[in-house]
Amino acid sequence: MNQFLNQWGEAAYTSLGFFWMAMWAFVLGYIVSSLIQVFITEKRMQKVMGNKDGKSVLLGTFFGLISSSCSFSALATSKSLFQKGASFVSSIAFLLASTNLVIELGIIISIFLGWQFVVGEYVGGILLILFSWFLILIIKPKKLIKNARHNLNSSNQKEQLDQKTFTEKIKSEEKWAKVGKQYAMEWKMVWKDVTVGFTIAGIVAAFVPDSFFQTLFINTSNGQQSFDFFTLLEHVIVGPVAAFLTFIGSMGNIPLAALLFGKGVSFAGVMAFIFSDLVVFPVLRINAKYYGWRMSFFILFLLFTSLVVTSLLLHYGFNLLDLIPESNVTSITEKEHFKIDYTFYLNLGFLALSGVLIYFGFYKGKDVMHYKEMAPKSPLLEKVLKWFAIVSYVWLIIGIALKYLI
Repeated sequence: MNQFLNQWGEAAYTSLGFFWMAMWAFVLGYIVSSLIQVFITEKRMQKVMGNKDGKSVLLGTFFGLISSSCSFSALATSKSLFQKGASFVSSIAFLLASTNLVIELGIIISIFLGWQFVVGEYVGGILLILFSWFLILIIKPKKLIKNARHNLNSSNQKEQLDQKTFTEKIKSEEKWAKVGKQYAMEWKMVWKDVTVGFTIAGIVAAFVPDSFFQTLFINTSNGQQSFDFFTLLEHVIVGPVAAFLTFIGSMGNIPLAALLFGKGVSFAGVMAFIFSDLVVFPVLRINAKYYGWRMSFFILFLLFTSLVVTSLLLHYGFNLLDLIPESNVTSITEKEHFKIDYTFYLNLGFLALSGVLIYFGFYKGKDVMHYKEMAPKSPLLEKVLKWFAIVSYVWLIIGIALKYLI
């Protein structure tokens, strides 16, 4: 019993330590995302993404990159672009870019996994788009695309054209109020995922033995060069399954991805785990609601096939260039998280910036309306996730008390 209580305390301490390591990065990422989403509109995107050629795919990728957001927001935006005239392939490019080529995700990955995984994330994001484009060209799902457009309800919502110059927008108190509101919305969208994700990461680090990962991911080892093709293939297939079981977004999954790598899971398997935020059941259900089940399953096939091939290519490519890093789970879990260092000062600084944005959003902008379409989430899933988050907070509070009392 005493051992369990000690592990409980270590799990809670690790969870909070992980979040303390990453807090400034979350704040920075969501500030940048909020600025872009307020100052950049969809109107011009729609006009230039209607073709099926390389230019529209490139523009879809670029607009997705600068419109970085959570999966649910990206689903809604890509649906809106497709509904208003963007080609299917450019909409898919936008969706993949806005969930993989994102600033905030890259920062979090660099903290927990290192720069090699950041490069893998961005190179892999581009490969995902290219492979998806290639599959669409080969399969030519014209009837599916036509039916998907037909299934979308016509929207009467119109975006007002903002005639202000960029300088005028920067000086506008109303715009900054919208940034503050969007920043709060970003946290509202992810707080449950982040809470549950970091709590699970701490529990896995403290309680789950290596034998579990050796069963789930066959032939785990610390030598990344020792994996044969079929082992890597199993890893990149099981990675998305593991992501599905955690049912949390990619931001909350990064600490768990770091633990998987530390437990001996291959570079390919970890990358597949990170790429899997768009092949889980909530996304499948949302796409079915938008486009119909046949198109939803086609998108699932498209993205899953692309991430499997991409993850394998990244592993072999990085291995050839000797860029796959050594596992470092020990340094992550045993690190003294709460010392006075650059992380401490960065967290204080970005918490102050959060306070400024909240002030603009909720005090200066009381009467300012700001609307951003979101994909319809399952009320039941959201309720379950909310209760998991509440239980996580109770777990963490008791765990920290046990850490310092026992």
